[in-house]
Parts: sequence; structure tokens; C-alpha cells
Amino acid sequence: MPLLSQKEFLNLKLSCIPLPQLKILARNLGINDTGSATEIIKRILVKQPKEKTIDEFIKQKYSERIQERRAIISDEDLKEELLKVKTFSWGVVQGQLDQKIQAEYVRRIVRYEDLLNSVKAKLHDDVTDYVICTWFNHWTTVLIEEHISTHLKVIPTIKNIKGIDIFFDSQPFDLKITYLPREYDSTEAIKNPSELAIWMYENQGAQRFGADNRLFVVLLDKDNPEKSWELKRDFNLVFQRVDNFFDRETVSIKDEIVFTFGRKTYTTVTKVLIITK
Repeated sequence: MPLLSQKEFLNLKLSCIPLPQLKILARNLGINDTGSATEIIKRILVKQPKEKTIDEFIKQKYSERIQERRAIISDEDLKEELLKVKTFSWGVVQGQLDQKIQAEYVRRIVRYEDLLNSVKAKLHDDVTDYVICTWFNHWTTVLIEEHISTHLKVIPTIKNIKGIDIFFDSQPFDLKITYLPREYDSTEAIKNPSELAIWMYENQGAQRFGADNRLFVVLLDKDNPEKSWELKRDFNLVFQRVDNFFDRETVSIKDEIVFTFGRKTYTTVTKVLIITK
């Protein structure tokens, strides 16, 4: 999406607050909290409260969510668990597990005992590898997203809305923490990150297509690209680079890119942070 006006931005930010918490915010602001979320947001916009007050409310609610997660497992314990992963091999192409089961087992094997033996011999390991990789990616992403969302210049969402994870410099962004695609030249990516962003938009899968603003955090071990996954759990390095990025960056018309997908042209705002080792 193109750059938003301040009014559009504030309306979208309020829309990312769940209704029960939006009612609490309204009461805090001395505003009638009855009715739908749309009606409450209209009243808040009319009153024009200080945006800092809204941001502090969102930050507090997000902090409570982090504390709930930490009550289950602390940051340090979670990091220790992630260090137990020794290899990172999907075994099955992500998103194609059912297709593999159907093609290589269900529709090919006709005898029951052969089916069980085949599952034990190969599929069990494939599924285990797939689950470990998915688990690793999920929880490393959780820690990185939580760190980003607590930065002073970042406002997180506290309600799941497709295409929006954070607000930064008065613009919404879908946060994508990923690895440099194997087929993309690392030198060119570092030299021209906006072209990398265009490539990633244009090469996304049709089923997961989106033209929302995106903030890409791309991880790359320049000496051993296949070990870039280990860089994702180097939290001291990742957090430092993240903080440096948000401390210095702003969002402007220069961050708009144009890309083509399915014979249509889209304009969106994107930022790219490449973390290398």
C-alpha cells in the first residue's frame, strides 16, 4: 500500500486493538465505550487524544502478552532449548507434507505391512525433521518479533490483522523474518536490498500472495549460507543489528517499490534489514 496519512495511520492503529481492550482505552480517555469497534474508534478520532497515550496503552497490553509467554518459559530457558537443535534439514518441502504422503505412500503402496514398514523406515524421520525445523523457526521468530516490538520506535499490534504486525514511523508493516533465497546472489542482495525486496514480492507463492507493506529481516551467513539458520539464534548479534536498524531508519517515499505479480502492478512500502555474519 502507498504511504498513509496521519489520520489513516491512527485509524488503522486503533483497528488493531481488540474490542474489549478498545473499550478500556475509551474509558481511560473519558469516551463512551458502548457500540462497535468502528463507533468507538470514530469517537476517539473526534476527541484527538495524544498519540503517545494510545501508543503507551498498546505497549502495555503487548508487554502483558509477553509476560504470559514468559510465565510458561523464560527467554533464557527458551534460548537454551533452541540451542539443542543440531541440524536443520526439512526432510519434506514446507507445505507439501500431505502431498508427499499421498504420492509416495497412500497411492503407491498397496499392502498394509509394506505401508507400515515404509512409514517407519523413512516417513517418521522426514516428519520429525519437518517438525523440528518448523518449531525452531517459530520460536526464534517469537523472540525476535518480541524484541522488535518492544523497541521505542515500534508499536506492535495486539490483534491479528492480515498484513500488519507492527507500526514503524507512522506506517504499518508485515514483519518477515527469513533467510536469503538460495537462488539469489548474496553480493547483489547486500548491494541493492530494494531489488531483493522486489524479487521476494514477485516470487512469493500465489496462495500466500500479499502486496502489504513488508519489513524483511534477512539472515545470511556469508561464508556458509547453509548455516544461516544458526545465525537466527545468535540473539545477541540479531538484537544488536535490529536495534541499530530501528534507531537510524525512517520511512519515506524512497521506500516505495513497484512490483509485478500475475500481470498486475503493485506499489508498496518496504524496508529491508540484512543481518550477515
